[in-house]
Amino acid sequence: MQLSNSEEQLMEHLWKLQKAFMKDLLEAFPEPKPATTTVATLLKRMIAKNFVAYTEIGNAREYYPLVKKEAYFSKHVNGLIKDFFNDSASQFASFFTRETNLTENELQELRKIIDVELQKKKK
Repeated sequence: MQLSNSEEQLMEHLWKLQKAFMKDLLEAFPEPKPATTTVATLLKRMIAKNFVAYTEIGNAREYYPLVKKEAYFSKHVNGLIKDFFNDSASQFASFFTRETNLTENELQELRKIIDVELQKKKK
């Protein structure tokens, strides 16, 4: 299941905070801040999708993520590769390196990451 753009933005704040009350989430947003009812609606949807849960503390709810950020984005990147690049990571890598205007340093950094992963595979 996927999050909408608004839900993803809220989830980013929750991943950063790890646990948060409604006031903490509202404070995390830049101006103009969304209405409390908007955030409440988003949280309700995200709970229904099993992305978020909460603990009742008195009559307040402390929200926390049920899904790790890395797992969420990994699933989406893999879906992107499957849907748009014929399930070919090399086609994706080729597109990514050509179309994102990476600097020489960023390309060198990518090379290092790939070299480390290659070493792991050889073990």
